[in-house]
Amino acid sequence: MPTYRAKAPLRLGLAGGGTDLSTYSAAFGGAIMNATINLYAYASITPTDDGRIVIESIDQGIEAEFPSAMHLEPAGKMTLIQAVYNRVVKDLVGQPLSFRIATWVDAPPGSGLGSSSTLVVAILGSFVEWLKLPLGEYDIAQLAWRIERVDLAQDGGKQDQYAAVFGGFNFMEFKDDVNVIVNPLRIKSEYVSELEFNILLYYTLISRYSSDIIKDQEENVSGVQNSHLQAMHELKRQAYALKETLLKGELNKIGPMLNLGWEAKKATTSKVSNSQLDAIYETALQNGSTGGKLSGAGGGGFFMFYCPGNTRYKVIQALHTKFGGEFRRFQFTMAGLASWESRTP
Repeated sequence: MPTYRAKAPLRLGLAGGGTDLSTYSAAFGGAIMNATINLYAYASITPTDDGRIVIESIDQGIEAEFPSAMHLEPAGKMTLIQAVYNRVVKDLVGQPLSFRIATWVDAPPGSGLGSSSTLVVAILGSFVEWLKLPLGEYDIAQLAWRIERVDLAQDGGKQDQYAAVFGGFNFMEFKDDVNVIVNPLRIKSEYVSELEFNILLYYTLISRYSSDIIKDQEENVSGVQNSHLQAMHELKRQAYALKETLLKGELNKIGPMLNLGWEAKKATTSKVSNSQLDAIYETALQNGSTGGKLSGAGGGGFFMFYCPGNTRYKVIQALHTKFGGEFRRFQFTMAGLASWESRTP
């Protein structure tokens, strides 16, 4: 029996994060600059004929079994898989399915790398591969967004789904929930290598619920002109500026630009940072980093620090000594969602 697999890359949110939220993008248009890295979400489906659905989240150590049905009531830690199944059956297949599915993500939940949305994309990719569903890149990204934000009513933006599907360095423009334009950037290979050398990815070991932060941001930017809204405008400007900087290879500007983005991000809601995160950030700056930010909504997860020259090693030593945490080596990946059939026993 063949198995149908898919993998999708996680992403670093470089600039503009938050402007892809519906409350902002519908009124002002959003802009995001992000890039995918070689950490992935994986999904593997093996069809069965026993009238059962078996779901296994390997990294979370969870397994559940259900009778095959037209609809699974999303509950617990299996909600993403159940919601994807419901959409596939309702909109694309029209009949119950029987299978085993296993998933894995290379980063923990709440890491700020878009792990939940990327997992939805990978799960969809495995169904597309198995059932030969006629969905293109934009279709898959839009469906993944709809599953999370509409079906499950989870707060969040739109960049993660599109980053996972398309892969690479992308400048994304958001007009509303439907009109999204992904602009792939051709960054010179030597610039990419220098970025990999200079960007330090540091996991704070602090997990967070991004929906709490996002809900606060949405409330803060809706309605009247205020400081929170002005901060969102600045985040959008930073996305345009960082795009130009990357294309020109003016990499020495990136640290200070990330710093500006971080200050603007903190101004959108008080939940983005806290005293411990501020201390981590200041320690990195004191030891040679020229700027950085948390990837994702904030509140915890992964910091990325720009460390020119060989300053990364001093920053690593200082952060490890004072705060512990973990450092992740990574490379940028230019490929997005990939799926394939495996007949390996």
